[in-house]
Amino acid sequence: MKIMPFSDNVIFFDTEFSTLNPYEGEILSVGLVKMGGQELYLELEYEGAVSDWVKENILPTLTAEKVSRTEAVRLIKEFVGDSRPYAVSYVNQFDTIYVYKPFSIDDHPFFWIPIDFASFLFMAGIDPTTHLYGEKTGFFSKLGIDSKKYHQHHALDDARILREAYLKFLNQPT
Repeated sequence: MKIMPFSDNVIFFDTEFSTLNPYEGEILSVGLVKMGGQELYLELEYEGAVSDWVKENILPTLTAEKVSRTEAVRLIKEFVGDSRPYAVSYVNQFDTIYVYKPFSIDDHPFFWIPIDFASFLFMAGIDPTTHLYGEKTGFFSKLGIDSKKYHQHHALDDARILREAYLKFLNQPT
């Protein structure tokens, strides 16, 4: 059975956030990449608590000018447009919560069902945990992707490599 997506109207995205606890956490950055390669990267204003892991692994990567939540909503809506694309992420259960959180419940620009790339890997017979940088199984190199050009846990780079892996699975040019 050949894998064929239901729609090409997708946006690849990743978020970084203050903690894994969605009741306490807030989005720190978001990277969005359209199928055609257009990109948007935002870092959001936030002065609250962050987990120790975030202090060590995420905060050092945040270097862009920060925008308010209101401005982030406006810029994301402008970038996404009115087509209501499927939002594709690798860690769907967290990324979706955090990217939707700044929007009102009925006001986010994405189709209401997000697409989970980890499930895509699982159904293709691939251990979903191998979609990690520097993994021992050579997941990215097997797809012909040079993961060294990306920075893990940087929202835009994670969205970029997700797009590249997705297109490789579909045997489409990146």
